[in-house]
Amino acid sequence: MSDRTAEVEAALERVIAAARDHLAVVAASNGAPNDEAVWRAYVALNNAAYDYDRLLSSVYDEVTPFDVEKIVDVTGDGGLVTTPESEPAAPAETDPHPRVVSVRQRRDYRVPSVAALLRLAREARPATGEDDEPVGSVGEAIIELLEAGDGSLGMLDVPELEPLDGVVMVTEVNAALTAEVLDEGGADDPFRLAPGDTVLARLHEHAPTDEE
Repeated sequence: MSDRTAEVEAALERVIAAARDHLAVVAASNGAPNDEAVWRAYVALNNAAYDYDRLLSSVYDEVTPFDVEKIVDVTGDGGLVTTPESEPAAPAETDPHPRVVSVRQRRDYRVPSVAALLRLAREARPATGEDDEPVGSVGEAIIELLEAGDGSLGMLDVPELEPLDGVVMVTEVNAALTAEVLDEGGADDPFRLAPGDTVLARLHEHAPTDEE
């Protein structure tokens, strides 16, 4: 038996052993989801089949029905990804001109009844069984409604608020918003255009009319 033939035989034995190990681990896991041992056994079987397929092709110019790619650790932290062995993972592309885009929206509302809005905000607040601070202002009421909808502006589409016109502005900024800006800046600092910021587009929102 030639050395190359022996390599193929050894690769085949590794496939058989990996398949038996995989079956044993799968049976032992009893269907547990995201089982690490099952995943590792799967990787071992996948890679053994890949190596055998490559050797069989190299020595005998034949192929197997296994349609697999080598699974290798290319992240350096144990993260496994599928990538052809002969093609190293491509480095992440870097944009020589990265941008930070800021989307700012202003939507105005008329408040027909402050009392009705405060009452709605109290009803929207989830019951906690504790003595919550009362909703005492229009601003607090709006925040309560937004928080009830995970920040969605759709929570403000209520009879207690009459929508007026609005605008959406897309701006390219030199610096992204940070916690320091929010904590240390003025109340309207996050909405100011800084020197060098560029308005890219504006969308005017018109309040619906009775004819629409």
